[in-house]
Amino acid sequence: MTTPAEEDLPLIISVDDHVLEPRELWRRELPESVRDHGPRTSRERVKLVFEGGNYGFERGAEDGEWCDLWLFDDLVVPTGFLHAPAGTPRSEQRNVPAVYEDFRPGAYDQAARLADMDTNHVEAAINFPNIFPRFAGQGFLERDDKDLSLTCLRIYNDWMIDEWSAGAGRGRLIPLTLVPLWDPQLAAEEVRRCAAKGSHAIAFTENPAALGLPSLYTGAWDPLWAACEETDTTVSMHIGSSSKMPTTAPDAPLATSMSLYAQNAQGSLCDWVFSGTLSRFHDIKITYAESQVGWMPFQLERMDSVWRDGVGGVELPTAPSEQARGRVFGCVFDDLVGLKCRDDVGLEAILFETDFPHSDGTFPHSRKIARELFNAAGMDADACRAVLRDNAIAAYGLERFGLVV
Repeated sequence: MTTPAEEDLPLIISVDDHVLEPRELWRRELPESVRDHGPRTSRERVKLVFEGGNYGFERGAEDGEWCDLWLFDDLVVPTGFLHAPAGTPRSEQRNVPAVYEDFRPGAYDQAARLADMDTNHVEAAINFPNIFPRFAGQGFLERDDKDLSLTCLRIYNDWMIDEWSAGAGRGRLIPLTLVPLWDPQLAAEEVRRCAAKGSHAIAFTENPAALGLPSLYTGAWDPLWAACEETDTTVSMHIGSSSKMPTTAPDAPLATSMSLYAQNAQGSLCDWVFSGTLSRFHDIKITYAESQVGWMPFQLERMDSVWRDGVGGVELPTAPSEQARGRVFGCVFDDLVGLKCRDDVGLEAILFETDFPHSDGTFPHSRKIARELFNAAGMDADACRAVLRDNAIAAYGLERFGLVV
């Protein structure tokens, strides 16, 4: 079994990249009467401070650095260099305030992004939000004025579909839209609206209960899942989209949380299965971004055992592993264990990501890193192609955008 040479690997489809939100988008699109309450940036001197295990910041600090602060109603979020350090050597990456001009233009400019994708051998990519909306639109959820939040969220989605993913970006920048998490019926309407405009993927939270929302066990989200099924829309859940990360103790270092991050996806998969959501909605597909896949075989084995023994108080028509097959996907960028046990994971369930422009991202060496992983895992050309692109086409229905296996 021979792994292809780096130059013989196919172009990548990355299912987890990010885009910096346009600074002037909401100033441009909102009515003047609410413009000063909507998302906007203010360039100020900011100093980051680390207290009690958390980063905070001081506005107007004389010894601070210039920063593009995102303001939205009562929200204030500093732009940090670690939001988009792609192209900077890892040894030079620092958690410091930043303005957009500190980043590669590819972090926010479509033409520059497409050029960076060419450099990195990436044919197509799905882009999550980056700074104030956060990975599932929590920045809109947390504002008190839900009418304004809904308007702003729709402005973001229209930009994502009609500008970022249009023109030269069509078929390369695949739209990923947000839904109003505070109202499942409104969320269903937004899925249908965006699907009619050409978007068939949404960002959702890995754990709505952690955000103070109804859990999957309540059935409250069923209108949203019905809309996703009706429009062939894939549900994408990014690590941290529950606004929390697993840890063990208040004084545990960041390293502990970073080492446990797959636990969020494990819990989420349990919710999707044991709530009966996957069995009620037979065609829906879900993906886990930045969670790797090595955890999947044991998690599904354990879920099957609990279901089979009837000790969990849940009745399901089929085994959890059967429900997951062909419908639950995870993505890798450094999971050698997961690739080595790909037959147990299910090769068709493994997607690839470059995480551009984040500090964990592999730009501009994604193809080189992929080849090293594939070679260490003993993968042949067919398996490499499946992980790099074919599985993503199946998970997201990318034939719609002219992408072919």
